[in-house]
Amino acid sequence: MTKVQNTGWRRNRVMVFDTTLRDGTQREGVTLTSEDKARIARELDALGVDYIEAGFPASNPKDLEFFEGFDAGELKNARLVAFTRARRPNARAEDDPAVTLLTGLSAPVACIVAKSWKMHVEKVLRTTVEENLASVRDTVEYLAGAGKEVIFDAEHYFDGFRDDPDHALSVLRAAAEAGATTLVLCDTNGGTLPTELRETVERTVEEFREMPGVEVGIHTHNDSGCAVANALVAVEAGATHVQGTVNGVGERCGNCDLVPVIANLQLKMDEPVRAGENLERLTEVSNYISELMNLTPDAHRPFVGRSAFAHKGGLHVDGISKDPSTYEHVAPEAVGNTRRTPVGELSGKNSVRAKAEELGIEAKDEMAVLMEIKKKEHEGYHYEAADASLALLISRTAGEDRPLFELESFRIISEKRARGETTTEATIKLLVDGERVISTAEGNGPVNALDRALRAAIEQHYPELSEIHLSNYKVRILDEHRATEATTRVLIDSTDGRRVWGAVGVGENIIEASWQALVDGLEYGARTSEAAAGKAASRSK
Repeated sequence: MTKVQNTGWRRNRVMVFDTTLRDGTQREGVTLTSEDKARIARELDALGVDYIEAGFPASNPKDLEFFEGFDAGELKNARLVAFTRARRPNARAEDDPAVTLLTGLSAPVACIVAKSWKMHVEKVLRTTVEENLASVRDTVEYLAGAGKEVIFDAEHYFDGFRDDPDHALSVLRAAAEAGATTLVLCDTNGGTLPTELRETVERTVEEFREMPGVEVGIHTHNDSGCAVANALVAVEAGATHVQGTVNGVGERCGNCDLVPVIANLQLKMDEPVRAGENLERLTEVSNYISELMNLTPDAHRPFVGRSAFAHKGGLHVDGISKDPSTYEHVAPEAVGNTRRTPVGELSGKNSVRAKAEELGIEAKDEMAVLMEIKKKEHEGYHYEAADASLALLISRTAGEDRPLFELESFRIISEKRARGETTTEATIKLLVDGERVISTAEGNGPVNALDRALRAAIEQHYPELSEIHLSNYKVRILDEHRATEATTRVLIDSTDGRRVWGAVGVGENIIEASWQALVDGLEYGARTSEAAAGKAASRSK
């Protein structure tokens, strides 16, 4: 079906309404301080979203603290939105503190939610259809009269429309006649499929076509896996306002993910959005918000995930090397992402060559490297997240590896004391540039103690190691059926503040596996650091 035709009242671009700070915080395990909210609001504003719904100030002191402490005038692109419900049945808007509270806040926009499903009106609110309509009118009229732009969220709209279209439309009409500028159709249960949703949106847009200054918006949830598809279909059907959250965070299965919505509207649907002007910041903003919410970014997120443009299969890598469009639907740079070529047991020589180029090294014998990778992966190694170990493997296969030291031995002692604390001590014996070095250090665990002892032994020879620290440590048991005799794979991420790289170790002894990953990570970091590059340049002169 074709998009509803523009009759003059339709905006010349789709408005993006972000509710990460309100609906998104209803995700289990997510909590944000007022300062966290302020930082995210500034990022969203810089991205270019049109509205930032920052919370429900009447519901909890933390949201109120944010609105009272954040200056809405600080935002350059977005309008700050405060959320509330319609006034309670059989009351007056001017006497309802959840409503009146918004008039004293600097947020210029009020978003009001009310029931549009008759079943909810009668069974949840325990009131009449007539009183629910009066509640909508009174609340919208009161806040619009206070100078607020009013956005109206029709809760359970698609369920209500399916049950009684005339009633659902009458709720929207009450809001529009009272002064609401945007009527948002909410798929609150997330169960509506795109075909039905399109038909409902088209019918609703048609109903309000002749009402000047009134837009139709969409708010979808992902319970049936269709939140993004439903939002895009709604725009095709005439909606000009899309609500969602960054990364789709939200209650249950999440909200509509604004990241692919923004990218698809801008890049594929010829529907310009202001955030589309800063599309190259999309990956950065997505990762930033994940970090502040203490959520591990999903590597497979569309457009912005670390693996979104990762090509592993040999045929795919060959195609990409000839023309990226063979296996990429958009250029990764367009959304601030990068192309990657992970290698593994299913890779071919093209993958090895492309990965080596990505790492800035030369694979002189791709087949020899490939055979070594396959052998190592059979033993349990995994190089897709371990670029440091892979780069060293390529160098070692070519006979070009220059280890930082030669290990003589290391010993770990853990002691649990009477007061309950446990300490770990590591002693390392090494040969560094022909000199025998013995180093001992304590740590809060064996890997931490080994790391400290190793650094103490070799940092005077490799001062660039002082800039490198471990940023992540992961352990995976590869053959659980062997219980405590199982093989362990350890992945260690390291960073120098500018780059992050991973290293892998495998063994039946978890300390041995950790040692391998630790050494690979430090060796790669030292060999590729800016300081090491400077030394090499000096020697070449």
